[in-house]
Amino acid sequence: MAQIAMIRQELVEKQQWITPEKFKRALAVYQALPGPEAHELAVYFGTVRGGRWGGLLAGLGFMLPGLVLMLLMSWAYVSFGASTLLPLFVGVAPAVAALITRAAHRIGTHVITDNFSWAIAGASIALTFLNVNFILVFLLAALSMSLWRADQKPAAITSLIVLSVVSLMLTKFITPPTFASPAGNSGFLMEGVKAGLLSFGGAYTAIPFLQNSLVGTPHITQQTFLDSIALGSVIPAPLIIFGTFLGYVGGGLSGALLITLGIFTPAFAFTLIGHKYLERVIDNKALHGTLDGISAAVAGLLALTAFQIFMNVVTTWQHAILFAACLAAFIVVKKTWITPLMIFLSGMLGWLWL
Repeated sequence: MAQIAMIRQELVEKQQWITPEKFKRALAVYQALPGPEAHELAVYFGTVRGGRWGGLLAGLGFMLPGLVLMLLMSWAYVSFGASTLLPLFVGVAPAVAALITRAAHRIGTHVITDNFSWAIAGASIALTFLNVNFILVFLLAALSMSLWRADQKPAAITSLIVLSVVSLMLTKFITPPTFASPAGNSGFLMEGVKAGLLSFGGAYTAIPFLQNSLVGTPHITQQTFLDSIALGSVIPAPLIIFGTFLGYVGGGLSGALLITLGIFTPAFAFTLIGHKYLERVIDNKALHGTLDGISAAVAGLLALTAFQIFMNVVTTWQHAILFAACLAAFIVVKKTWITPLMIFLSGMLGWLWL
């Protein structure tokens, strides 16, 4: 949101590339689409001023500084080891757990707006916990919410119940997509594309997808995953750049570049290929329920991820104190500097205390 505010101030208020009313409509379009909205807006403004080449260059300009910085930090992390180079990560984990918990709450309050949204989010949590493939969860959420928005409430409730049962039955026959071996590294590209296409509501919603797909693969542990989010939260870059770190740890430079390519390609493609059709899609009320249903399901996934990370990380009373202090700070202080500050302080305290 800070990046979006900067774009608005510089390009709408100061340079007046578009009117404030048009900016609101453009932001609404990209908020309804998956992927990092700030990056998508950068591509959009580049396209407005310089066509497709302008959009491509603007998008690259937005992401490249953070990409280079994250590659350097990833190289240092792998070359020297987290325990030697970054011992403060011992205390960073509770802060990251608090950050994700706060994100789950904030996103949930915007997405879950009625009782049926709560029902979809709850079904998403339960079915994911029971190892149902997220694709099945998204399908039942989209269909059920579409019926609900069409004022077919009995059919929507029946659909949610029946499809949940069917999904559980299908789980024993349909296994989730397997992650390709880092030896080929094509798996990093596919996981990046999946995160870029399914992260409705911003970068935080990509967390459960990359966690489920990558944690447990060679060289990527739960602690490594938390370290990636910590680094992504303290450098001047879109948070989604934490995927670059995971790709580097798991697959070297090629893994980092491939997962980054996968994550950002949809954000480029939406505007460079079909931006003039996006407003027509968003104005189509028949599709609102589909997007709302998927968003509610993603909110449930993020809430479950936050809970799982909390259970893995907060294992002592010292962890609990750090978690509570960071969560309180994230809730009370609305300034953008609070995130890197609390992560740094938590890391320092953890280094000295834990």
